[in-house]
Amino acid sequence: MKEGPISSSSNFNHVPVMGKEIIQSLKELPSELTKQGLIIDATIGGGGHSAQILENFPGIKIIGLDQDPMAREAASKKLIKFGTRIKIISTNFADFSLDEQAICVLADLGVSSHQLDEPSRGFSFRLNGPIDMRMNPKEGSSAAELIETLSEQNLADLIYELGEEKRSRRIARKIKNDLAENGPYSGTQDLSYAIAGCFPPKQRYGRIHPSTRTFQALRIAVNNELGSLESLLLKAPNWLLENGLFMVMSFHSLEDRRVKSRFKTDNRLKVLSKKPIRASPEEIELNPRSKSAKLRISAKKFLT
Repeated sequence: MKEGPISSSSNFNHVPVMGKEIIQSLKELPSELTKQGLIIDATIGGGGHSAQILENFPGIKIIGLDQDPMAREAASKKLIKFGTRIKIISTNFADFSLDEQAICVLADLGVSSHQLDEPSRGFSFRLNGPIDMRMNPKEGSSAAELIETLSEQNLADLIYELGEEKRSRRIARKIKNDLAENGPYSGTQDLSYAIAGCFPPKQRYGRIHPSTRTFQALRIAVNNELGSLESLLLKAPNWLLENGLFMVMSFHSLEDRRVKSRFKTDNRLKVLSKKPIRASPEEIELNPRSKSAKLRISAKKFLT
């Protein structure tokens, strides 16, 4: 296991998506809950959603979780003015346990703008950097190590299943051949160039970059994102008080399908948003990355 580079948190910027919709949903809770309740921000990121909540609800306290050290540092700086109302814990939400009960669990599953735009993190194919993609650069195997150790068949399956990439076999073959003939790729753009070469020329400059789905698949695999989400969906309802809200914001269909299915079948939850809430046209214009966001909300049932 190699430690990746850790960049500064000073520019960590994760614009909170659908902040108004989240605040409005909390305002619809019984007032006795929002006067002094606890909220779990399962993905605190740069602290954007938590800041909005703490500003709108003076009696609420928040426990914020994040495995990314840069995110925690940025959130700590942003939220320092709220004092003891905010507690930030270094953990993946899948590993978190709670001894008390909360009025809301919020999980924004999106990759932050900082993570995408910081080359040293290796999430982006547009900016050259090490092929890393770990949310916590000090833990686990990097994406570079993953593509080196997987067989061609397993790599193709991973790209198909986690990236929904139809050209997965061609891409996996290209990657493994390159590694065998030339050794490791020099960086994310080198890998991206190889992936793009698996597409016909007319498909290399479309609305969706040829590397998008493969990079998504590698990131999901490196961080076990779907496994962590399944764990959260199973555990979070137990953390909630009666009528407490479980809000999950997803950014691709693999996540959204799991959230939708769990909300529908979990007898501890009542679905409040039969269709996912989407960002407004005005928000999408200001923050284009909000376009793919889907917010689903359920409430904890009273179980006899």
